[in-house]
Amino acid sequence: MKYHIVTFGCAANEADSERIASYYQSRGFTKTKSIQDADDIIINTCMIREKAEHRVYGLVHNLEKLKIPARRRGRVNCKLKIIVTGCMVGMAVREKTGKMLALLKKRMPAVDEFLPIEEVGFDHAPVRSDSKRALIPITNGCNNFCTFCVVPFTRGREISRPVEDILAECKALAAQGYTQVTLVGQNVNSYGSDLKQDTRKPVYVKHLGRLRIPTLFPALLEEICRIKGIETIDFISSNPWDFSDELIDVIAQNGNISRHIHLPVQSGDNAILKRMNRWYTREEYLSLVEKLRKNISGVTISTDIIVGFCGETKRQFNNTVSLAKKVGFSKAYVAMYSDRPMTAAHKVYQDDVPYEEKKRRWAILEELINKSNLKNGTYE
Repeated sequence: MKYHIVTFGCAANEADSERIASYYQSRGFTKTKSIQDADDIIINTCMIREKAEHRVYGLVHNLEKLKIPARRRGRVNCKLKIIVTGCMVGMAVREKTGKMLALLKKRMPAVDEFLPIEEVGFDHAPVRSDSKRALIPITNGCNNFCTFCVVPFTRGREISRPVEDILAECKALAAQGYTQVTLVGQNVNSYGSDLKQDTRKPVYVKHLGRLRIPTLFPALLEEICRIKGIETIDFISSNPWDFSDELIDVIAQNGNISRHIHLPVQSGDNAILKRMNRWYTREEYLSLVEKLRKNISGVTISTDIIVGFCGETKRQFNNTVSLAKKVGFSKAYVAMYSDRPMTAAHKVYQDDVPYEEKKRRWAILEELINKSNLKNGTYE
């Protein structure tokens, strides 16, 4: 029996696919590069944008043709199973009425199984695609509920892996010759806030006037830095509002932690940030960038930006442009706002910026940040 995995989405989805591969190999399956040769095709889905969702529907529709009887088409794999997993399934199983799961089944009748990613687990070592660099999930889910973001509904509330499990995985990787690890979470900064039994002292990040966010992330990073053989440690992604001074100090003091930081800003306008439920202002973001550059020699910063969010005016977009010019991002993942089911923005706001205007704003930032960096040789 052979399997083939198609992955859409972010680094967290890539890490999940490595665990899915392990799950299948533990059941006696072997990997094949060809969809046509596979007995089981697993599609690991993304819901962050409507476009990603439609790509899944298109792929399943095309795979359905492989199930048509031989007398109507050429070669046919009659044993073929199509399994859909990832964020689309995560949202469907968390939607309590069952309507979303019923809709997925209606839209994709060729799918044989909808597999919640939680059923895969961490029982087997991931089947990694790289022999030197490893993705290591440290959290799953998110507690922040930005109004545009579907992640709390696709992955649920934030759950941290135990520190000892992560350290054991890093040590095993080092013994196998891995030299680079990337710690993955929807917000790595808040790692460990739910680990009540851990004896390590958490760092409390001051926010909204009080110490309110406990995190073990600086301590975790320091312990990984001491593992012999691990030469480079990276992490993705960090929220600006809980990037602690202690975390900055740990990065500055340990040369094997990457000097590149991905710090999503989403918008450079305070009114839009508030509407997005992002817990910082433009001024606070710029202050954090200044602090990072002052304390970490050679640091570079990339970001995520959404253009055309509900009610965004041209003046507000221009505030994002001016922030981008001030920061000098090494790279930006610029996205046109996409209305997502179950989010607060879907329920409360109107997606009222025309597509052509979103596209125009996207092109401005793409030219300003990514294309200019590519021309100058500084694109990362």
